[in-house]
Amino acid sequence: MRVIAHAISYVFHPLFVMTYIMLLIAWINPYLFGVYHPTNSRIVALIMMVFAYTFLIPACTSVMMKYLGFIESLEMQDRKERIGPLIVCMVCYFMMSYMFYRNAEIPNACTIFMVGSSIALSVAFFINLFSKISLHALGMGGLLGMVVITMIYFSYGTFTIAGFSMSMNALLMLVIILSGLVGTSRLLLEAHEPMDLYGGFFIGFGTQFLALSLLS
Repeated sequence: MRVIAHAISYVFHPLFVMTYIMLLIAWINPYLFGVYHPTNSRIVALIMMVFAYTFLIPACTSVMMKYLGFIESLEMQDRKERIGPLIVCMVCYFMMSYMFYRNAEIPNACTIFMVGSSIALSVAFFINLFSKISLHALGMGGLLGMVVITMIYFSYGTFTIAGFSMSMNALLMLVIILSGLVGTSRLLLEAHEPMDLYGGFFIGFGTQFLALSLLS
């Protein structure tokens, strides 16, 4: 069970979530980007840029911090070890939010979700100064918030992915189940207490709606 829990934690690592969000938006409604298919070069370039800023740069920085002795483990179980990597993540996310906001070609949906994630990271950073919070739950809460907002404002009810038609209701149920699996995995690995998960999840979920209210 611990092996499965570790695998789930890696696949749904918070650094991957923003890339997952952009991929889902592209598949759900590529017309938001002014194209007909999610494999269009414009979408691919945007997703690669998001991946670089929200995964590669923070991940490489964390590895450098470990080898320089600033953190003991990449899992960063001590909340104090998270301060440096969280600052790097916030800088990258806010840079992306600014670039999205200033670029009229970027769909408003993408800007909303990027800004929401940036706000969530800021809140998590502040809470982390006093208490440990689950960043995995934060990411899954943001992912669920994105799906709910997309259902209401940016989708046509169904979409096609890898040749299969899928309804937004089915996607919603899938993300809820995955959120439960991620939370359970973190508990099995004894990485967090239940309140760490609840707090992270609701912050990630709520900040997406906060961004929606600010940018819509």
